[in-house]
Amino acid sequence: MWRSRVVSVSGALHRHLARNSVRFHSLKAASSLDGSAGTSSDELSHFKSLAPSWWDTEGSQRLLHQMNLMRMDFIQRNLRALETVEDADTFIPGYNYQEFLPKSVSKIVNQEWDQKVSDLLKKKQLSVLDVGCGGGILSESMARLPFVKHVRGIDLTEDCILIAQVHASSDPSLNGKLDYKVESLDKVHGKFDIVGCFEMLEHVSRPDIILEHCWNRLNQDGVLFLSTINRGFVSWFTTIFVAENVLGIVPRGTHQLKKFIKAQEVVEWFNKKHAKEFKILDLKGTMFVPMNGWVEHDCTSVGNYIMAIQKLH
Repeated sequence: MWRSRVVSVSGALHRHLARNSVRFHSLKAASSLDGSAGTSSDELSHFKSLAPSWWDTEGSQRLLHQMNLMRMDFIQRNLRALETVEDADTFIPGYNYQEFLPKSVSKIVNQEWDQKVSDLLKKKQLSVLDVGCGGGILSESMARLPFVKHVRGIDLTEDCILIAQVHASSDPSLNGKLDYKVESLDKVHGKFDIVGCFEMLEHVSRPDIILEHCWNRLNQDGVLFLSTINRGFVSWFTTIFVAENVLGIVPRGTHQLKKFIKAQEVVEWFNKKHAKEFKILDLKGTMFVPMNGWVEHDCTSVGNYIMAIQKLH
């Protein structure tokens, strides 16, 4: 039954992909971004309906909660990789020392190195902007990191912001470290060390404008973290057909194939708009594996992907 349904739509799907293959590059520049330019009323209504279930880890947002674990690993790994330990008393690994040293010695080396990097990060006290924060799953996780001073979460869905505020109020450790606001990205003032744009670009009509505003909100040497979905047959089959329509593990109507963006299109946009001003720190494909959760892989042109981009001087 599944096979017959897939075959019957495959021709139409490939024609649809061909029509939308240049979506990202054909967009015209715009001077500003407001709610109507970025997110449609249908998208806002959809996420408003999801607001009450945002913090139900066994409900419709359970995949998002599991994805957040992978996001946090990716963010911390890339931030730690940017730190340089210059302490002469610290052994700095320059080769695969684990192949040559006893396990007990290697463990000590790892611990000392990790602690030095942690100390360097903690001194920085980074500021974070979480764009399209929804109910605050990522925002709360970031605010709990010892090297993060403050997180600002913004979203256009008032119900989601209210849910985020109520949930954060139950944790006293977040007082003064986290705030939420119903606000469009173009209205945000100030600069941030980290800007997060996770599972958001595939829900807006002008991803190029969103990227530009995110980039303008970054401090020099700051990092933009983003994740979204490649446009293609595999993404349609796994994310829309199976996850939404067959298994129902993602709320139906969450995704539209025409809004998916290829990872290469994001890289090409940066090369065109900000050549020599950026560095791709990391780019990984991601996928959900039953019983294991979300994992990274090296096939970045298929399905979901996550990216870290640093703003250079």
